[in-house]
Amino acid sequence: MTVVPITSPDLDALEISWFAALCSDDYALLGVPDPDLRSSWAHCSGIVQRAESLGFRNILCPSSYQVGQDTLSFVAGCAPITSRINFLAAIRCGEMQPVMLARTIATLDHMLEGRLTLNVISSDFPGEVADSAFRYRRSHEVVEILRQAWTRDHIEYDGEIYKISRLTADPARPYQQNGGPLLYFGGYSPDALELCGAQCDVYLMWPEPKEMIAQRMRDVHARAAAHGRTLDYGLRVHMIVRDTEAEAREYADYLVSGLNDEYGRLIRERAHDSISLGVAHQARARELADRFGYVERHLWTGIGRARSGCGAALVGSVDQVMSEIEEYRRMGIRAFIFSGYPHMEEAAHFGAKVLPQIRTCSLPHAYGRVPAATPATPLGTGGRI
Repeated sequence: MTVVPITSPDLDALEISWFAALCSDDYALLGVPDPDLRSSWAHCSGIVQRAESLGFRNILCPSSYQVGQDTLSFVAGCAPITSRINFLAAIRCGEMQPVMLARTIATLDHMLEGRLTLNVISSDFPGEVADSAFRYRRSHEVVEILRQAWTRDHIEYDGEIYKISRLTADPARPYQQNGGPLLYFGGYSPDALELCGAQCDVYLMWPEPKEMIAQRMRDVHARAAAHGRTLDYGLRVHMIVRDTEAEAREYADYLVSGLNDEYGRLIRERAHDSISLGVAHQARARELADRFGYVERHLWTGIGRARSGCGAALVGSVDQVMSEIEEYRRMGIRAFIFSGYPHMEEAAHFGAKVLPQIRTCSLPHAYGRVPAATPATPLGTGGRI
């Protein structure tokens, strides 16, 4: 399996992240609402603090209008109650005027003393159904304005969507002086790959058979190479790890034992990304799975029955899960975002059984980023993601 060039080829450690269930995505039994696990400041900040105490290096804070909490407000609230863990905060490009977003992000970066990374999102706004190519052009312009605000004395931008004339960048200077927070990105359409290749630092993927993941890495690398850039790569996947494979598989079966498939469909469809190309690929993985839901020996697709987005879990013993992570590492994947149900308990399982055996680092402090492409290259057309 050919390994694509990456930004940090000499990095001998991995970024292991957990997931803050801001978007009402925590269950003891998948698809069965539990008031104690409902998205709230108390519950989700508790997940963050648990992840930090266990040694996770970053935590993904997702964004959804329909359910859950505001991401950037949540991250700001977590700044004074944490000291080591990084925050991967989702930003919906265009939802906030870009210069104001740059100032908000810079403020967060100072509050966190550089412990901020960003997940670039190009979804529709509430009540909006926009053309995919337009949404990615909008994101492209937003990211370019952010970078100007973080690296120049003045912002001067003449785009299709945003026009800004010689505006001081003083209020928007981040704590991090190497170009601002790292930009993580996930998307599957040609427009998405172009945006990532031109502008972002870490390309995030959802779980599929490994050969499909490898091909996706080759495709996005080709777009980055066209701009004279390389990327790092990440995998977002759920986790079920136990002392034995039989115990892990038994827990996977238990997790969906109360799931009504019709209610699971309603959960999937409540998200804005429920008709995206990436979600379609997760559905395809479920179709390819065996009758127990496994598309590879340790990759179980059952979680996707009641979740839009990342829909599969690594399931196995400690040694088996370690072997899977090592195989992904050999493919060139450096950043991992894990999660599990319930998030507190599964973080403790992984944190006690697997995490101490992995050499970890925080990617933002481990390598030098390759500058984003300038000037902007027009985005191509492609399917909705």
